[in-house]
Amino acid sequence: MPRSCAKVHANPHVGFAWLRTMGALLIVLDHCWALLVSHRSTILPPSWHVAPGYVGLMALFAMSGYQIQHSWSRDPSWWRFTARRLLRILPPLVLVVSVTVFVVGPLVTTWPQADYWTHVQTWRYLVGTSLVMLLQHRLPGVFDGNPYPYSANGSLWTLPMELLGYGLVLLFGVLIARGASRLVLFLLLGALVYADTALGATFESQGNVSVLSLPLGSTVSFLVPFVLGMVLHAHRDRIPFLPSVALGLFVVWLPLSQTPWNRYLLPVVAAYGAITMARHWPRRLGDAGAFVLGSYGISIWGFLVQQLIIMAGVRDPWVLAALSLPAAYLAGQLSWRFVEEPTLRLRRHLKPARAVRAQPVLSSVAEPLAVPIAPGRDAA
Repeated sequence: MPRSCAKVHANPHVGFAWLRTMGALLIVLDHCWALLVSHRSTILPPSWHVAPGYVGLMALFAMSGYQIQHSWSRDPSWWRFTARRLLRILPPLVLVVSVTVFVVGPLVTTWPQADYWTHVQTWRYLVGTSLVMLLQHRLPGVFDGNPYPYSANGSLWTLPMELLGYGLVLLFGVLIARGASRLVLFLLLGALVYADTALGATFESQGNVSVLSLPLGSTVSFLVPFVLGMVLHAHRDRIPFLPSVALGLFVVWLPLSQTPWNRYLLPVVAAYGAITMARHWPRRLGDAGAFVLGSYGISIWGFLVQQLIIMAGVRDPWVLAALSLPAAYLAGQLSWRFVEEPTLRLRRHLKPARAVRAQPVLSSVAEPLAVPIAPGRDAA
């Protein structure tokens, strides 16, 4: 970033933190309707065929691709990269899964306690969800009386997609380090766009093919903006990030959002727009500190908090929004201060072979994501 711009704009990673927090809260807002209103997955009317949370998640995946690619470029060590990513994603996840199984489950289940503790699904949820790629949605008798009883914590379903994105950064990072051209990322992007077209997933439909309970259609749809973020970072020295261009893309997308072109335009608009906004974040908003570092906690706790509020008797989406948004934000702050920040300090033991210039903590905070719509009502 030019020095003249640096006087006006904050560190881009401050912008990323702000945008991630706003995106996570937007997803929680959309969930208020998905969890209470049958056949509705967003605050907007179904006839609009647009979900703010879905757009936000596209942007979140793009920012994640950009930031994770940045993390790799700073220290291209496969084992340190893997260790950093696992330290980032697993401790908060294991905590929320453990609280769900050992605290929430026995308190709210409609099953007898003996049946709850001896049922294989209880332990399958604990182990499989903690391992991410064997994600489970149901706990015996938990939230069975809620309007949406199909998942104890539906927001966790995008974490396997995020892990796959990390794997792509690692794989193609190694290939490029061994002499492959950075243009190979465009081949990856083209393959994903082709697969996305073939599978045809949208925010209203995850597709009919699943692997390890992971919907293949939605996975490919979200990996498209993730890889776009990787491409934008790899070629950031040649790509002008201009707010006027980002605004122009958004204006073009609006009338085309109801057409088949939406599949191709939305990832571009979300990726270029979010990354440009982060790179041009106002300096006067750059001092929020830890107050904008809780987006991962919002993502993994928000859905569970909403299910508990609904179980208490709330049935109006607006009331649920008024109660769950501040509660989810508070959960995110607690997660950051007492789990994530202490865990990230362990990274000092991952000493690189060569000196790497120290970066603000924000530069390493590329956070796993949440889901804009609840998993399918037949989720197991």
